[in-house]
Amino acid sequence: MIDRSFSEKDRWLLPEGIEEVLPQQAEHLERLRRDLLDLFHGWGYELVIPPLIEYLESLLIGTGDDLDVQTFKLIDQLTGRLMGVRADMTPQVARIDAHRLKREAPTRLCYIDTVLRTYPSGFTRSRSPLQIGAELYGHAGIESDVEVLHLMVEMLAATGVKQAHIDLGHVGIFRALTHDAGLEREQEMALFNALQRKAKPEIEELLAQLAMSQEQRRRLTCLVDLNGGEEVLAEASAALSNAGDRVQAALDNLRQIAALARRRMPSIPLHFDLAELRGYHYQTGLVYAAFVPGHGQEIARGGRYDDIGKVFGRARPATGFSADLNTLISLSAATPYQVRAILAPDDNADDQNLQALVRELRQRGERVIHALPGAGGDIREMGCDRILERREGTWTVVSLCP
Repeated sequence: MIDRSFSEKDRWLLPEGIEEVLPQQAEHLERLRRDLLDLFHGWGYELVIPPLIEYLESLLIGTGDDLDVQTFKLIDQLTGRLMGVRADMTPQVARIDAHRLKREAPTRLCYIDTVLRTYPSGFTRSRSPLQIGAELYGHAGIESDVEVLHLMVEMLAATGVKQAHIDLGHVGIFRALTHDAGLEREQEMALFNALQRKAKPEIEELLAQLAMSQEQRRRLTCLVDLNGGEEVLAEASAALSNAGDRVQAALDNLRQIAALARRRMPSIPLHFDLAELRGYHYQTGLVYAAFVPGHGQEIARGGRYDDIGKVFGRARPATGFSADLNTLISLSAATPYQVRAILAPDDNADDQNLQALVRELRQRGERVIHALPGAGGDIREMGCDRILERREGTWTVVSLCP
């Protein structure tokens, strides 16, 4: 239905959070996209292109309520079934691994494409992020966790993002503590939300209303303060020393991952935050996020989400990360690619020498634009900084004066 109140002068407006990419930015983005896909290829990650829309059940498998709220929904006119426009590609890639590829060996997949969300989110407050990510299926060891984390760090460096630091956490610690305290789902979610805000008074007030021991309250409350450098792991071991085997196993797992990550990436600052629970609804182990100074929101995130493919017929260990490429470009210190072109005279098929030179220049990667008869404007608007001129019977590339 067309909104008749939308005046003609407003027809160029885009919906809030929906962006278009203009020529120079698009050129820069596309070249960076190719570079990143080459990076992933070099690490053994194969490109997949999931569909823009799927039946809703597949898109929301194992992801909790957050993704449901962010997903645009529509009715399939062929079947009458409810469909969704993807808001996150992770469930789609899990379906491809479990249902389409069905490999026994570890499978490395990557992707880059637009997703659509009902509400603005992330650093750029976009509703149409260009999601880029990589997933590794079929290996449960810390080596795959660190490989994917390392690849994320390499991706950030390739986009020109400087001074990134990584926050590490483990959802197994929170899950084990809430299970030990006997929290119901609503109580667990209320505590989860308070932890994300680091709202210690609210956490203490909430826990005081619940039936649990003083020691159980203390353990859950201390999570909000367990953040910082490497010393946090020792503090956590002391504070949670009697919390049970599941908590100790999660701490050991986090400690081993951090040790291997330091050996692989000695120059990358690692921070630890045991209240870091991003993706809690479907993550099963390690969780992490990348931050840069001056920006409070994450710029990339990842972690382990074993068995996400179970509903598609195969439960496999899985770990991966994702980011919004537009966000990374906006934070990049790299100089945007400058389009340079050569202006050639009118396309005169009778001048074989001119045509041969134009073909040769294009084969060498140059952009050559033929002038059009009667066209106005400054040729620099087309990015031309050189022209083809005939000098002493030979066509020559000549630089334009600044």
